[in-house]
Amino acid sequence: MTRPVKIMCAAAILLGFGAARMKFEERLTADLLRSGLLAEKPPANMRGRIGQTFSAVALGGLRTLAATFLNLRAFTAFTEHKWDEVEATYDIIVGLAPRTTYYWESGWHHMAYNAAAACFTDTSLPLYRRKDEWRTWIYKGKAFLERGIEANPDDGQLYTDLGFMLSDSNKFVAFPDPDQCLAAAAEAYRKAAQTGNAMEYVTRARFYALARVSGGEAEALAMARTLYENPRNRTPTLENLLFVLESWEQPASDATARAIRIFGNEREAYQSLSKHWVRTGERFPVYGVAKAMAELEDRLNLPADQRVSRRPLPPPPDPESWFEKGDE
Repeated sequence: MTRPVKIMCAAAILLGFGAARMKFEERLTADLLRSGLLAEKPPANMRGRIGQTFSAVALGGLRTLAATFLNLRAFTAFTEHKWDEVEATYDIIVGLAPRTTYYWESGWHHMAYNAAAACFTDTSLPLYRRKDEWRTWIYKGKAFLERGIEANPDDGQLYTDLGFMLSDSNKFVAFPDPDQCLAAAAEAYRKAAQTGNAMEYVTRARFYALARVSGGEAEALAMARTLYENPRNRTPTLENLLFVLESWEQPASDATARAIRIFGNEREAYQSLSKHWVRTGERFPVYGVAKAMAELEDRLNLPADQRVSRRPLPPPPDPESWFEKGDE
């Protein structure tokens, strides 16, 4: 075999080996990407935003390492109340590591809670600015969390976080329709449970949200009865809501007998219903509670100044009243 022929044969072998290796590496890379062990390269428009050093690290396949260092930068911005920088940094972080739930959780919480609370209490701002910034950051936190759910549709924790935020009485009042927020919270909790990796309490949390939706009483009552069958679910909130919803269904029935059946005795019933009575800020319904408390107070011979049924209900949550008056 002549030298040129040997060279051509060697080249053909090398090309064949290279092609086989390329196919193997392509399959391996695809498997690693699917499993989350390898991250895709960041888009070109992100590389300029994270700087040359982080870009080099990220392009080297170490995007999670770059995200870790950027998370430290975001924490520093949080301690300095640089909220726009916090938002911008987390936007980059989740672009680098979109499957890391922790970053989505940290980002939305900083926006909807920390940034919103800081604006709420910042009396150096004009009153209208405080109100506007408070709402803006709550909305931003919600939008960021919803992006996280889109990127991780099989993650029960992010759905749970959305349900938590939308059912929080300090948050849903920032939206035009609290009923709509609570219904959305119930749906988020339902989707969390559907993933199969959510915590056990999520089903109860869905019920707590649904019970506060105007017009959702029938569905909530059916759910309350199902949950109540399992003793592990018999929290004070669930027992109170079972009483309330059964009072809604049968307003003319014996409220005191129902209370004793659910709570065990007169004193336990009165103490539990008294605590429920003042939770109007959370929009919990109170069907039959006043009637039952008045009857129980008579049975327990409580003095007039200790009778909770005679106290007026606290007003519903009103964010306008939360802000101290200041310069407009």
